[in-house]
Parts: sequence; C-alpha cells; structure tokens
Amino acid sequence: MRRIYSRLTGQPSAAADPAPDGEGPLSASDALVMIRAFEALNIGSFWSTDAEGQLNYLSENALAALTQGAPAEGQSFADLFVRNAQDAEGQRTLAFVLARKHRFDRMIVSSLAGEVRRMWSVSAEPRTDEAGAFIGFNGHIADVTSERQSAEESSALAMNDHLTGLVNRRHMTQLLERTVLAFNHQRRACATLLIDLDRFKQVNDTLGHPVGDELLKQVAHRLVKVIGDRDRVCRLGGDEFQVILPDMDDRGQLGEMAQAVITALSEPYSIEGNRCMIGASVGVAISPYDGTTGDELVRNADLALYAAKHSGRGRYRFYSGELLEAAEKRRQLEEDLHDALPGGQMDLVYQPVVDTKTHRITGAETLLRWLHPTRGSISPALFIPIAEESALICRIGEWTLRKACEDAASWPLPLRVAVNVSPVQFADASLPKLVANVLAVTGLDPARLELEITEGVFLQEGAATNAMFKALKSLGVRLVLDDFGTGYSSLGYLKTAPFDKIKIDQSFVRGATRKDTRNKAIISAIVTLAEALGMETTAEGVESFDQLELVKELKISHIQGYLFGKPESLASFIDKAANADWMVAPEGPAFHRMERTAMYRHVGVIHEDHYYPAMLRNLSASGALISGIVDVPNGTRFVIDFGEGQFVIGTVRRTREHHQGVQFDRELVSDGNGGLCTRNRILAHHLLAAGIPRSGDEFMTHQISQLAAGKISMPSFAVLNKNGTITTGPRMTPDKAA
Repeated sequence: MRRIYSRLTGQPSAAADPAPDGEGPLSASDALVMIRAFEALNIGSFWSTDAEGQLNYLSENALAALTQGAPAEGQSFADLFVRNAQDAEGQRTLAFVLARKHRFDRMIVSSLAGEVRRMWSVSAEPRTDEAGAFIGFNGHIADVTSERQSAEESSALAMNDHLTGLVNRRHMTQLLERTVLAFNHQRRACATLLIDLDRFKQVNDTLGHPVGDELLKQVAHRLVKVIGDRDRVCRLGGDEFQVILPDMDDRGQLGEMAQAVITALSEPYSIEGNRCMIGASVGVAISPYDGTTGDELVRNADLALYAAKHSGRGRYRFYSGELLEAAEKRRQLEEDLHDALPGGQMDLVYQPVVDTKTHRITGAETLLRWLHPTRGSISPALFIPIAEESALICRIGEWTLRKACEDAASWPLPLRVAVNVSPVQFADASLPKLVANVLAVTGLDPARLELEITEGVFLQEGAATNAMFKALKSLGVRLVLDDFGTGYSSLGYLKTAPFDKIKIDQSFVRGATRKDTRNKAIISAIVTLAEALGMETTAEGVESFDQLELVKELKISHIQGYLFGKPESLASFIDKAANADWMVAPEGPAFHRMERTAMYRHVGVIHEDHYYPAMLRNLSASGALISGIVDVPNGTRFVIDFGEGQFVIGTVRRTREHHQGVQFDRELVSDGNGGLCTRNRILAHHLLAAGIPRSGDEFMTHQISQLAAGKISMPSFAVLNKNGTITTGPRMTPDKAA
C-alpha cells in the first residue's frame, strides 16, 4: 500500500518499505491514466479548488450531476450544495469546514438539481506552497444517495411500526424518557395516554387477521387525526396504542381528548365489505405528578387503563394514588360476588316510569341491589362490570329476570316491568328460551315485559344479532334501546332493529338546561327520529322542574327520575300500585344543579396564612359542603386542599354553625369514572415557592414559629374538634381533624 501511494504521489515511502530495484515514482502520465480509470468506474470523483474555494477541477461524472454539465472552473465548490432540511440546528456547513483550511473526511452534504436530491460524501486535504501558505484543496467526492436512503429506511423500520407506520414501542419509550427527564429539570408537564381496543380480538377471531390488520391501520389513521401529530402516536403492539402530549396537564382538556379518542375509535369501520364495530378504553398519567420517569408514567397510565376497562370499558381514567388499593378491593369484590346470589345478598328495587302528559305510572325499571355483609351497599356500576368479565352476569341476569317477572305478576295494576339485558346475555343463544320459560312459569303477559338492551350488542352486528331480535320479538315482549347516544351509536341499526322505545341517557338530560351545551338539540333529534320510526321515548334522570319543562317541550313520551320517585322496594311499590288511578305529583328543586356526591373524607382549608382541618360532606363540579370550622361569614374566600396536589379556590355562599357551602371559582372536571378532579395540580415546589410548607405538620410548626415571632395574628376562625370543643390555634395534624 505504501508503494502504491508513493508511486501515485511521487512522495518517498517509509524506509521500512523500499521500492524494488529499477522501480521509481509513477510518472505524471501514468498517474493520470490511473485516475481516469478510477473515474470511469463511477465509484468516486476528484475535485480541486484554489485558495478562494473556486473549482479548478471536478471529475466529469460529478460535473454532470452537480452542474448539469456547465464548466466547473470558477464556480464555488461550497455553492454546489444545499443544506439538508433534516440537518440538526447548529450543524456545521460545508462552507464553514472549508474555511477552516484543515483536512476533513467523509462529510455528508446534499445537492439539488431540479427535483432530484443527491447525497454526497466529501473528503479533502489542504494544499500548501513551498512557503507553507494555503493554496486550496484536493479532494474526493462520492455519490452515496442509495446508501443513505437504505440507511434511513432501515432507521425508519427500527423506529416505526411495520403495519401502521406509527412510532413503535422502542422509539416511544426513548422519546418519553428523554422528554420526561428534560421536562423535570424545566418543571414542565408531559401527559401520556395508553389506549386499548375493546373487542378487537372478536374481530380478529371471526373475520380473520387480514381484516384485523386493516382495522388497526384505520385505527392508527383516526388516532393521528384526533391527536394531530403522527410523531406523538405509537403502536405498542397488538391492539395497544400510546400517545405522548408534552406540556399538557389540564385534566379538563386531557379528558376531552381522551373522550374524543374513544368516540372516534368507536365509530363503525368498513373493511372488505364487513362492518366492524369496536370500542376503546384510555388510561391517562401526567408527569411529574404521576411519575418522574418514563417507566413510572407508563406503569401508572397502565393502572389507570386497567381501572377504565374494569369500570365498564369505553371510558377514560386518570391515574390516582388510590388505584392500587382499588385494584386489590376489586379482586376481593370479585371473590365475594360468587357468594352474593347463594347468600341471598341480592335484591330488586323498582323505579317508576311516568307518562309525561298525565303523570300516571305506566311501569317501572328493575334495578339490582347488592347488600354486602361487611361493606354494605355496593354500587351496580362497580359490580356489574365485574360480573360481566367473570361470566357471573348470565347467572345474575337469569335470577333478575325470573324475580322481576314474578314480582310484576303480583302487582295490583298491569304495569310494564323493564329488565336490563347485558351484551353478554344477549350473545347467549339460549336467551329466547329462557325468556319464554320465565313468562310461562310466572304467567306474566309478554306485552308487560320490556327488555332493555344497550348499544353494546351492535358491536357484533350481523346475522346472529338479527336472529336474536327476531326470536325475542316473536315471544311478544317489548324491546327498549337503553342509554342511547352514550356508546357505539349508529342510525343504521335503528332501521332494522325492532325497538319499541328509546331511552335517552341521563347524561344528556342533566346538561340539557344549560346554555353552553348542545344536549337539547341532540335530544330533539333523538325524539324526532323515534317518532318517525314509531317508537316511544323515555327521558332518564329527570330531577328538577326546569328539566321537566324541557322534556314536555321536546314531546318525550315518558319520564324516569327522582322528580317522580326514587327506586323503592317491592312492598312499597305494591302498596302504591293498589290505587287504580296511580298518579304522581312531581317533587323537587325548581332548577337543576350540579350533581352532588355525598362523602365523608378529610380535606384541608387554607384561609389567608392559616391551614385548617375540615371534613368534606358532599361534592359537585361547582361546589362543596364542608364542616369542621365555625364562625365563618358568607363571602369568605377559601382554598380547599383535596390532596395529591389538588387545590381549588372558592367562596363561602352559605354558612350554618360549623357547615359551609363553598362555590368554586373554577368547576371540577370528570375523572372519567363518575368522579371529579381539579383541572390542574400543584407540586411541592410550587407551594414552597409561595412560602407554604409541604405538609400539615410542617405548616403547624411554621405557624407556631410565626406566631412566636409576632409575624402573624391568631386565626380568625375556630376549629370544631372531635370531642365537641372549639380551639383557635393554628392547623392541627390531619388525624386530629374534626
């Protein structure tokens, strides 16, 4: 190698490698022949510039690509190239490197001729005169376009999911970890959404993997459309997806986005002539509140997703510290549920359904209740999803149907009885036989039985679904579409499904009287559709007179809600049904207010520079009832600390003894599972920056020192203690709160 170099350049080789006898340096003509041969192979080109960077030589093959055949002499070598759009900010340009007048190797640059972009590898050695002054460059240049494209394609394959083209798990993990780490130092938030498709496996199993693959592609397309940035959406594998949302911690906005994802992914899909319907559940976690590393954030988002899937699916859920404990409680509840029916812990109650015009009772909905021997009353919203996943729902559903029909047969009036049928039951081919048997045994008129079916049954729309509808209708029972508009809504199935009634979900009714919603328009459209199809309508959750007036205005045929009666026991229902002309006068508030949830939990109340223990008695999106502080005048401004960094500012609007009704400045938002949370959270460093210690104990120590120093006065309010005494000192520790 040294000999070849010596002969080409005329430079003497190292003494350790002498040339053979009679062999001198390669002549200039021979060297030129070798250079021309190398150029003819089209595997590289040569170039040379003067001290000013102007070309004085460029191989013909490079000349054709870079100058379209124009003479090279006099052109600036650096001007033949353009900056890559993909180049990192601050990356050194060719002009900068040439200006340094130093040797460089394999620098990658781009050229653009018309629409053709090429990539080049450029190397150069500076030339100097006898005095050592720089007189230009000699260099080598090679077209590496195909190699770079192959490398970029390989890199893209390593970073992207081969099926959907989305970011893959490996790349998303790296991106999330980098983002969270950088944002922690900058004290910025970053949210991540984990999305799991509901019932995707059924599509794969029944229609085949090619249809499943196409469905995943369409899901990816819809996700990108909702999120608005393809680089933020990842397919983790299977039917799981992930989204990263930098600088987002507003849980109101995140909840809206999660719901938009659920809605978009739940719309019908058309694939190779097949109509597919699936759903989605979403778990949300936000750094740094829910984790300070990418792994922590994903783990906690996964816990939130688990909670969403096991609270009914088709929902979103934010992570909270209670989820680990809730998962364990749910596991225990599932075990206990197996003993609920044999142990006689289940019972039925009945809520009246009223004719809108006459206020006469026309029937009742059957509602299942579980009285746990140690935990008391368990909400159906909690145990029904567990029953559906543990295959207990068919046993519970059969018991409910038999008991409801038996009870209804004993009523003094021939009122209708409505019984809910889960999608799991509906998919059971033996359901019509069960209904026929129950009607025969109890002697109930089939026309009095209403089977309430949710939109979830249409996720598997097809011949089996149509056959089930036909079989049930042949028995003479009435079919009711329950919770219309909350699930996988499609006008298509209303054309063929033989429903007798549509129930308008209470989530539409409760917000319909507010001016900032479209609920009234949605309800009006549903009623118009039902009338055109010859169906009755029932409005659920009517609780106030303004809602009643709206229902009448929209000509809804039936009403169900607390304004006309709460669910009641069989004995109470029979007693009232003894009146042949059973009518109910509405009783309730004039106007609908935000739904309030009764509770009993500790909170903190901050007023000026004092922190008080208090008890939260009930909560709505717009306000709360607290107790434990006395002598609080109306108009007092409070900050309520709900824990886990959740603070809300409010004003005392009603006060009586040690109870205060507080109106929030900013409404709480849904946590995706029927609960409420603040839009934003506050970290410890935010409190410390404001001079507020991190905990109640620290606050107490801080206040005592401030009092001793004479920097603050005694608090203006008093605290009601557990034993009934009143103190006026600074904040007590939470376990001593009232």
